[in-house]
Amino acid sequence: MITVPKLLILLAIIMVVFGTKKLRNIGTDLGEAIRGFRSALKEGEGEKVAEADDVKDKIIEGETASKTDGKV
Repeated sequence: MITVPKLLILLAIIMVVFGTKKLRNIGTDLGEAIRGFRSALKEGEGEKVAEADDVKDKIIEGETASKTDGKV
C-alpha cells in the first residue's frame, strides 16, 4: 500500500530527476491535452445531434405494400 511518506519521497525523487520547470511544463501540456480532448468530445456530440436532425428531415412517409402470392 502506498502511504503519504512514500508519495512524498517519490515526488522528491521526480523533482530531482526532472526539475521543477520541466514538471510545470508537463503539467501545462497535460492540462491543455485534457482541455482539447473535452472540447473534441463536445464537438462530436454536436455533430451527432446535427446528423440525427438531417436523418429525421430525410424520412419519407408513405404506405408500404407487401408482396404476397395470394396465400395467407
